[in-house]
Amino acid sequence: MKLFEARHLSTAALGDLSFFLSESELVCLSGPSGAGKTLMLRSLADLDVSQGSVYLQGVQREQMPPTEWRRQVGYLPAESRWWSETVGEHFPRVQADIFSQLGFKDEVLGWQAERLSSGERQRLALARLLSNQPRILLLDEPTANLDPVNTQRVERLVTDFLRRNRAACLWVTHAADQIQRIASRALYLDSHGLAEEAPA
Repeated sequence: MKLFEARHLSTAALGDLSFFLSESELVCLSGPSGAGKTLMLRSLADLDVSQGSVYLQGVQREQMPPTEWRRQVGYLPAESRWWSETVGEHFPRVQADIFSQLGFKDEVLGWQAERLSSGERQRLALARLLSNQPRILLLDEPTANLDPVNTQRVERLVTDFLRRNRAACLWVTHAADQIQRIASRALYLDSHGLAEEAPA
């Protein structure tokens, strides 16, 4: 069943892109730098102006309030934003086990946000996104700054989340070994457009 679908998505910088995600599916997106992978994610999340049609469970994006769309279609940028003083202030809904799954203890909620390392920011931004229980995850290189142990934690958390919630994920990565580990399908974006590849 198609949970999420884009038909002829385009922007000033992106060509005609069409693809779909099924329930519980993790699809990896790769391609050369500057090909537009981040722009594609931002357009799907309705953060940038785009043409074409995007559907969640058969409901067109324009038929849903923008705030509800962005809650259900969750975008994780490569560089996350932190606007309050402590980590805990960024978590209106706290799932205690999510922090331990990412290698944190409960005291992380009291940490100063400005003192987080880039890797800590990445993992906690993912926890913040998942706390909204989105149906679609749009992840822009979520493990780029992580060591192998924390990369494995993130991969396990996301795949478990997709299975439990019948959600789906589009995950941008440049790592061929990661694509082989986690992807059910692989998409490749370059100047010629979007193509499906074998996740090898």
